[in-house]
Amino acid sequence: MRFSSTPRGARLARRLVAARLDAWGHPSTSAVNETLTLITAALTADAVRHGQVPGRDFEVRLAGTGRALRVEVSDTRAERVPSLSPDERPRAAESGRGLLLVDALADEWGTTPRVNAPGKTLWAALALT
Repeated sequence: MRFSSTPRGARLARRLVAARLDAWGHPSTSAVNETLTLITAALTADAVRHGQVPGRDFEVRLAGTGRALRVEVSDTRAERVPSLSPDERPRAAESGRGLLLVDALADEWGTTPRVNAPGKTLWAALALT
């Protein structure tokens, strides 16, 4: 689904993921729902704050198999690809810890070029136990 590159768009995306997970059998109070919703919040906030191009939306895709769930957030800014090298980790900053959360909570995460459009996709996968 597409969302406006605004804090409201990020909030709606997070709520949609939580509702979809609930419909898929992962209630809103479950660890899976809470974890993937928090990951989605971090990725969508990153898309709004760092991936925004005026007049362009970001996209969220949620996919699942019997063994894992994956959330993908795509924005239109290709030149700003995040990384989490030790030199780039924020220490005392008031913001910029979203990828630290994703790194700590997801079983895997990464970035890929966006398919059929300019930009990039940040994705995170959570294994189902």
